Amino acid sequence: MSSPPSVDSVIASTIPTNRRANSAAPAGEAPAKASGAPAEAASAGAPAAVPHTGSLSRRMILIAAGWITILLLLGGLALNRTLTNLLNRQFDEQLGYVLTAMIGSAELYPDGDVYFTRPLGDQRFLEPNSGVYWQITGEGHEPFPSQSLWDRTLKSPVKGFVKEPLYYDSYQFAGEPLRVVERSVMLPGSKTHWRFMVASARSEVDQQIANVRAILAWSFAVLGIGLFLMAMLQTWYGLSPLRRVRQAIAHIRTTGTNRVTDPLPLEVQPMVEELNALLAHSEQQAEEARTHAGNLAHALKTPLTVLTNAASAHSPDLDCTVLREATVMRRQVDHHLARARAVGRRATGLARANVMQSAAGVEGAVARLYPAVRFDIDGSKTAEVALERQDLDEILGNLIENAAKYGGGSVFVTVDPEPDEALCSVWIEDDGIGIPQEQRGDLFRRGARLDTNKPGTGLGLAIVRDVAKIYGGTVDLDESEDLGGLLVRLRLPRAPAVR
Repeated sequence: MSSPPSVDSVIASTIPTNRRANSAAPAGEAPAKASGAPAEAASAGAPAAVPHTGSLSRRMILIAAGWITILLLLGGLALNRTLTNLLNRQFDEQLGYVLTAMIGSAELYPDGDVYFTRPLGDQRFLEPNSGVYWQITGEGHEPFPSQSLWDRTLKSPVKGFVKEPLYYDSYQFAGEPLRVVERSVMLPGSKTHWRFMVASARSEVDQQIANVRAILAWSFAVLGIGLFLMAMLQTWYGLSPLRRVRQAIAHIRTTGTNRVTDPLPLEVQPMVEELNALLAHSEQQAEEARTHAGNLAHALKTPLTVLTNAASAHSPDLDCTVLREATVMRRQVDHHLARARAVGRRATGLARANVMQSAAGVEGAVARLYPAVRFDIDGSKTAEVALERQDLDEILGNLIENAAKYGGGSVFVTVDPEPDEALCSVWIEDDGIGIPQEQRGDLFRRGARLDTNKPGTGLGLAIVRDVAKIYGGTVDLDESEDLGGLLVRLRLPRAPAVR
């Protein structure tokens, strides 16, 4: 006669098929994976190249070089324009001084021609083609030029009376650009509009501007190179903490140390703290794995010893012994696999499950095993906890099945009776005889059973406690005020609000 199905197999039938598919690959996929095995094995010896987005140092240096170049160009252009305008203004002011001196010393002969009461101070006006010239013209009078003009005359592009000094460039002399200032005046005792003109070759001021520009170019080039080298030094020094972190990680890998303890800048310290937290988490997982392996080995040791002794003694009830001990070993393996799955899922940090949906699914599964038991579920329909649905189903399945198995025929489940608390509570109550307070703590030990007349391995509450603890929850036992039996208070972390 076949044995009745367990609650685990019934609950598994209520889990969506896509969840069960994750635990077992289709048979048709095996050849595909096997065909790819040689390629995977060939590449297993070499570490996979980690993708990157380029060098951080190169990026910082290029950005700094770009900004340095742009700022130096803008600053150089602005400074060049300022100095060029300054030199041109000084040059114009010198021409203006000569023009003022000419007008101040100009007088009229009795015949109406102009003469100077005192000579101009610059001797270059007396040297032919010296590059410095003056000229006075008036309507109806011959031009009165400086000796430096020799046989040439200055021509004005402006017609009419020029009241204010007018400065402009002139190219009327081949190969000799000029800077000219002119002004029209009426001398005392004359009705003629006299035009006074002073010109000077631009070669002198152009040479000064060229010299200034050369100095600016060399100065800004040296400054740019210096700033670029300083940017490289700053980048190297600024990123040195990251190199120290890399060396610390290499030191961890080669020496077996488990933390980065070097003092580092405030900007890098949060990353180091996260790294240390990751190392601590990995160390905790490794320690949990070792503990699970040791516990599983210890749990399987006794059933294997019983089987060995029964087989050696040729026990007549060997088949019953094998079935009984195999069931114990299976439950032990299930227990430790549940812990391992919970630890792995907890690491993702993205789990969430609706408590009411899970409780309703488990209640339907358990009701098929215990049709005579009356189930009642009440509470919040929106409460969610930070657990995987499969782990929540396993916790509630153990608790509700125990309540149905050992109770008097009624099971009451309340979801989130304390909505203001930080943890989401689930109360499972039955109308059984209850458990004395002094014996409640013993039920959480692996293999502990108070009622040996009913089938079981004593691992259900141990699984509930271990899985809840892994996720940061708790479970405790009390007396039900409404039904009089046992009250199990399960507290689990709430899932974060969805934004």
